[in-house]
Amino acid sequence: MKPYISTRIDLGQPRGGPPPERQINLSNVRAGALARRAVQGQPDTKDTPDEPWAFQAREFLRKKVIGKEVCFTVENKTPQGREYGMVYLGKDTSGENIAESLVTEGLATVRREGIRGNNPEQARLCDLEDQAKAAKKGLWSEGGGAHTIRDLKYTIENPRNFVDSLHQKPVNAIIEHVRDGCIVRALLLPDYYLVTVMLSGVKCPTFKREADGSETPEPFSAEAKFFTESRLLQRDVQIILESCPNQVILGTILHPNGNITELLLKEGFARCVDWSMAVYTQGAEKLRAAERSAKERKVRIWKDYVAPTANLDQKDRQFVAKVMQVMNADAIVVKLNSGEHKTIHLSSIRPPRLEGEEKNKDKDKRFRPLYDIPYMFEAREFLRKKLIGKKVNVTVDYIRAATSAMETGGVPAFPERTCATVTIGGINIAEALISKGLATVIRYRQDDDQRSSHYDELLAAEARAIKNGKGLHSKKEVPIHRVADISGETQKAKQFLPFLQRAGRSEAVVEYVFSGSRLKLYMPKETCLITFLLAGIECPRGSRNMPGGMQVAEPYSEEATFFTKELVLQREVEVEVESMDKAGNFIGWLHIEGVNLSVALVENALSKVHFTAERSSYYKTLLSAEETARQRKEKLWANYEEKPKEEVAQLTEEKERVAKYRAVYVTEITDGLHFYAQDVETGTKLESLMESMRGEIAAQPPVEGSFSPRRGDFCIAKFGDGEWYRARIEKVESPAKVHVYYIDYGNREILSSTRLAALPPAFSTRTLPPQATEYAFAFIQVPQDDDARTDAVDSVVRDIQNTQCLLNVEYSGIVCPHVTLQFADSKDDVGLGLVKEGLVMVDVRKEKHLQKMVTEYLNGQESAKSARLNIWRYGDFRDDDAVEFGYRR
Repeated sequence: MKPYISTRIDLGQPRGGPPPERQINLSNVRAGALARRAVQGQPDTKDTPDEPWAFQAREFLRKKVIGKEVCFTVENKTPQGREYGMVYLGKDTSGENIAESLVTEGLATVRREGIRGNNPEQARLCDLEDQAKAAKKGLWSEGGGAHTIRDLKYTIENPRNFVDSLHQKPVNAIIEHVRDGCIVRALLLPDYYLVTVMLSGVKCPTFKREADGSETPEPFSAEAKFFTESRLLQRDVQIILESCPNQVILGTILHPNGNITELLLKEGFARCVDWSMAVYTQGAEKLRAAERSAKERKVRIWKDYVAPTANLDQKDRQFVAKVMQVMNADAIVVKLNSGEHKTIHLSSIRPPRLEGEEKNKDKDKRFRPLYDIPYMFEAREFLRKKLIGKKVNVTVDYIRAATSAMETGGVPAFPERTCATVTIGGINIAEALISKGLATVIRYRQDDDQRSSHYDELLAAEARAIKNGKGLHSKKEVPIHRVADISGETQKAKQFLPFLQRAGRSEAVVEYVFSGSRLKLYMPKETCLITFLLAGIECPRGSRNMPGGMQVAEPYSEEATFFTKELVLQREVEVEVESMDKAGNFIGWLHIEGVNLSVALVENALSKVHFTAERSSYYKTLLSAEETARQRKEKLWANYEEKPKEEVAQLTEEKERVAKYRAVYVTEITDGLHFYAQDVETGTKLESLMESMRGEIAAQPPVEGSFSPRRGDFCIAKFGDGEWYRARIEKVESPAKVHVYYIDYGNREILSSTRLAALPPAFSTRTLPPQATEYAFAFIQVPQDDDARTDAVDSVVRDIQNTQCLLNVEYSGIVCPHVTLQFADSKDDVGLGLVKEGLVMVDVRKEKHLQKMVTEYLNGQESAKSARLNIWRYGDFRDDDAVEFGYRR
């Protein structure tokens, strides 16, 4: 609708594009013209102000007809194509005559020249004008009725200050013109500022202006313009002016029927743009969701859209996997349910990297990215501690195609990358990494759809990190990691060896696994890297280059390497260093969560016991594990045959379980549901020894502070009851913190060295061996959940601690023998009772002679599950490996 009295009418509903339009000028009347600005480049044109009551006439007409159905008649048409006629509200000429209404309100004058006496319509208009004059309405009133409309572009020197002064609060406005789908001219009320507003966060197809001044429409540009025009043109709206970068005012237009920005996206008339979405105040996730909806439906500008993961099956787009390794600050290796390992890159993030001249450092042979690139180590450690060994949800966002060195201009080629959003416990790992300032967000071309499905959240997290000065965005000095690599450095290793030997068990992180028994460790307290060889075993060797050529890998070497990787790679472990070889590699024992890796490899038939293990305290355990593996005839023992054939025949005939219960006294129960017990037969010997030892100590009290504790030494320790007991020193942190193990009772304590003394020779372990023996319950699998495990331990402590029971060894284990335990009076099985109460699960054994016991335990488990007792209260959580309950199969 133009400033003069005319109206533009859309004819019919849109079908395949904008409907046709006609402009009708009202016959026989004239209203004031609105202001016009001089045409640029034409010096003979001048600015013209509003004529009196022109704006009121336009507003009256706007409110009357905009969005309404009208009927019109054409009375005259000029050679130039301009049409004059009458417009009526409604479907026929019986509706309100718009021209008459304007004249009645005094907002238009009647053209009296050339009036024909026989024209009743002209005569009626003249009568109405005379009545308006008499009533002094509008033009005929004594007031001026002029309005001053100010173009913000020419009246405000700094539009940004004007936008900021509104504080992103909604402002009433009228949409005066629609340039294209996302650019409009609006009249801000009540100050009558005319502004050009670009919709924040989106871009519609536009009309490109050519050099000759003509305009070339992009596909769907006309449809997008009509979509906005039909809903907003000359409508009353509210506008939130959000930002003003480079003199371009960005805003959001709110209509009572909805948000035009979201509607444009949902109908496929626009696409999201990152640079302006950052200032969008109504929730960027709504815009992404609207755009995603249009893409899925392939409407309009997305008619040829192909999703980045369109070629993937649903099971490959979204899955649960276990994290096995953190490759870099933006990549992890996961294990799928099929057992396959897959490398996943975190979508849209860039790990810490060197900038400028520092890039030349990577030419140095000693350059180590993990330690030498600022914040790379912190980023890797964050992911390692958060993810290693945990199950995560993976949602594939896109597959980055492989690139060659030629394509990337000399940059090293990259293989195909699977980029995904990885979450754990509802936390987006990439977002968490960025929020701590340990990674940055990749910026993309506007048409690049291969990005994170949570890209806006990543940008917001980066903005918070920058604002708070976190990590890479900090102005503080970057952290420096001086890590000494003494792998293969014989002299350095010799100097370091005594220190590690005295330290006992030391904390370490497994950085790399070369083979089943050869690893690289990072020692955090000592800040060094060492090569570590597992003691006591002979592990199959992998293939390697030798002076005479490639050495062929021994059987099961790859399986041993894989086993070690899955168990310890990038995990926190404890190591006991015993010695070193000629090449500067340390030799010793590695423990992870109570499991001795050497014993685990032997038990799984991936290693054999080496003769050097004879000097170790783990020798018996290794032999027992080897015997178990040999009997299963798997892997390394697949073709093994006993030399004495008679004994083999005798063993195969022994299929029945032998029950030889003996009386024991349970003295200690651990948090892992292991227990320590004394043989009742030797109980009198221990009591006699303790009585004699305490008598000697009373006669000759030890000198306080004279004893210097060393790991592995036997001593006597003063317990909380004031009595002395035999003990062994397990670890010495300081004179005030000495870890001791009471060898006759199985309990442990941390004491000051002042409460320790030398063990009198007459009461050494040669006189009487340690009386406490460690056992584990046979056929039982302890829950991983802390609360469930505590319930089981509490039940056992209540029932058997400090009581006499009957014990039978069923089979050997990695750490200790596995036994069944019976109450001395009722002969009821303690372990079976735990199973029936739903406090533990059954560990199914495959040995034939144990099947009767296994069946009895499984029946007890089924009854507990049916009654939904304790750990089965929510059903069988193992069916879907429900990590939310804290259990793993």
